[in-house]
Amino acid sequence: MADDHAYQAVSAYGSQVSKLAPTPNIDRIANEGARMDNVYCTNSICGPSRASILTGKFSHVNGFYKNVDGGDFNGKQLTFPKIFQKNGYETAVIGKWHLGTTPTGFDYSKV
Repeated sequence: MADDHAYQAVSAYGSQVSKLAPTPNIDRIANEGARMDNVYCTNSICGPSRASILTGKFSHVNGFYKNVDGGDFNGKQLTFPKIFQKNGYETAVIGKWHLGTTPTGFDYSKV
């Protein structure tokens, strides 16, 4: 999964905008794996959005609902990466984190 991408910026969705900056690796994942065509963001703020992606929960349920003085992400919660690990997948987080804690549920992290 990737965050902070408008669908128009990913070539696999057929937008003309993506021709300015092709996304071949994301396109390969979309073509060989899964492409999400019916999703929405429940909290468009940086950290809370990531917490929602990780947990599948609304911000008021996962406890991380604002960037400034929003507290720390509770890494003890069940997350998609933890489910993937339990099912034999290797997981990684690379790039932005912004959740105030050390990433959990990842075999590799570079944030």
